Amino acid sequence: MYGGKTAGTDRAASGAGMDRKVEKKKTPWKTAGIAVAILALAGVVWMLVNDAAGGRTFRVNESRIVISPVTEGTFEDFIPVRGRVTPLKTLFLDAIEGGRVERILVEDGTMLKKGDLIVELSNSNLQVSFTANETRVTEQLNNMRSQELQLEQNRLGHKRNLVDFNYQIKTLTRKVERERELVKTNAIPTRQLEDSEDNLEYNINRRELTLESQATDARLQESQLVFLREAAVRLEESLVAARKNLDNLNVRAPVDGKLSGFNVEVGENIPRGNRLGQIDDPDNYKLTANIDEFYLGRVDIGQEAVFERGGISYRMTIAKIYPQVTNGQFEVDFVFADTQPADIRRGQTLQTKLTLGDATKAALIPNGAFYQDTGGNWVFVVTEDGAQAVKRTVRLGRRNSRFIEVLEGLEIGERVVTSPYSSFVEMDRLRLSGDD
Repeated sequence: MYGGKTAGTDRAASGAGMDRKVEKKKTPWKTAGIAVAILALAGVVWMLVNDAAGGRTFRVNESRIVISPVTEGTFEDFIPVRGRVTPLKTLFLDAIEGGRVERILVEDGTMLKKGDLIVELSNSNLQVSFTANETRVTEQLNNMRSQELQLEQNRLGHKRNLVDFNYQIKTLTRKVERERELVKTNAIPTRQLEDSEDNLEYNINRRELTLESQATDARLQESQLVFLREAAVRLEESLVAARKNLDNLNVRAPVDGKLSGFNVEVGENIPRGNRLGQIDDPDNYKLTANIDEFYLGRVDIGQEAVFERGGISYRMTIAKIYPQVTNGQFEVDFVFADTQPADIRRGQTLQTKLTLGDATKAALIPNGAFYQDTGGNWVFVVTEDGAQAVKRTVRLGRRNSRFIEVLEGLEIGERVVTSPYSSFVEMDRLRLSGDD
């Protein structure tokens, strides 16, 4: 130890100036975690506030939706129906027998009279079959005629035999009477009389057998002739049918009318039963229309529709309802009740108004696209201050093209959103604003 300080103390003092305090740095991920926690807390608070206010809320620009008032008025129970003009009566023209097209005599759109020849077909198989059938039927008819002739000859033979027997009996009867007188005078021997009496008895017995045979043959002949004649009629009918099938190769118009849908070519092979076209009533028309299946239970035969043209109203009635539903629509046929317009044409489309019920006083809202989103079970009703629209359960009734009948849930003067709800159909209230 030198001068009172130790060497270790001097080293500590000399290093004291070099020491400094190291501060702990904040990492970025901890800052981000705090921010996320704050946002999550804000979201929870927002949800709690909205739940307390009545459920899920969606903010929407008021200019982007349609708001309509509930009014009181007359509800006219009708729907607009757009239909297509078609012929009142149509007869489809099918090939009864198939064959090859040999000649075409008319064109599509031609006005035809009943019996007019349209097209000629040829069918070699059918022609050969008809010839063979005709030969077979002719042979069978000839055989039946021969049997009838034989039966008639048998009947005449019995009559001829009866004539002979009656003559023999008459002659022998006179002979026996003479010989009996001669035997009394011994002019002839008794044996000769006995031979004549035996001969008379033989012919009488032969006549009885012939009469019995004639009666039996007549009874059997009558039933056999009936059978043969019926069979002959059937054979002749089959021959007529075969000839008619052959005639069907010449396709003719079955009724008067206008030929349409006719498109065949010479040389084309037409299968049996194939549709060649149709013949339409050229003067009388009906209207065929498709109606939404929503109205299926409210549409019935006999209901009236009105069609206006040139300032004149024409009444129409439903004549037929087709049960099939295709793509959400079913088909109906309208016929004109009194007169039809003179200037309508096939294929033309006409707008009609189909009446479903009587006009009544009711609370009304405009018919809008919202109905497809809610099914008419609820709507968004605008509050009195106009700041928001709240979901409300309602009961709606009949609809037409303009209005929907309100049955329950809305008061006159209230305002409802009638534009589509597709963007906010799951919401409970809409917060309305004027900001974009």
